[in-house]
Amino acid sequence: MKQLIDFIPLILFFIVYKLEPRTVELAGHAFTLGGIFSATAVLIAASVVVYGTILLLQRRLEKGQWLTLAGCLLFGGMTLIFHSETFLKWKAPVINWLFALAFAASHFIGEKPLIERIMGHAVTLPAATWARLNLAWVLFFLVCGSANLFVAFTFPAFWVDFKVFGSLGLTVLFLLGQGVFLARHLHDAEPENRNE
Repeated sequence: MKQLIDFIPLILFFIVYKLEPRTVELAGHAFTLGGIFSATAVLIAASVVVYGTILLLQRRLEKGQWLTLAGCLLFGGMTLIFHSETFLKWKAPVINWLFALAFAASHFIGEKPLIERIMGHAVTLPAATWARLNLAWVLFFLVCGSANLFVAFTFPAFWVDFKVFGSLGLTVLFLLGQGVFLARHLHDAEPENRNE
């Protein structure tokens, strides 16, 4: 559920991007609504609202949420300042690759892989299983980043559609696969938990 909340700004971005460009007056100022640049402004505003609300309610943001917000502000801001969508096209690949790097580095930094630090309070698994699951997350983020980059610069007409539906679809499929993987290993781990 938490990862789906992260898609709210992206869905709003998609809706505004798909609108036929029109001029809208708000507080005596005229704005263009529709297209990449107004959609980018909505993405930035929605990200600030979503993550700001989470911060107010939970009194903290996770590191990944901070990274996503910073990436949105940086790449979205540069898109608007330089009036070039190229910056925004690099946002998803860079953020995905930074997540992959964080998950990969956790194999060598700290006592536990990152996925165990995130989920270890809810699930008990052998160390080797945590390592495989963490590696799956590394591969997932590498594939997502590469797929976003490939589509953005090879099929620019479909880039926004893929960014929303492709990324969401890949995430849902990966989470379902992770659920199947965990269910199989949780069943195997039950006797160990009873003996503890």
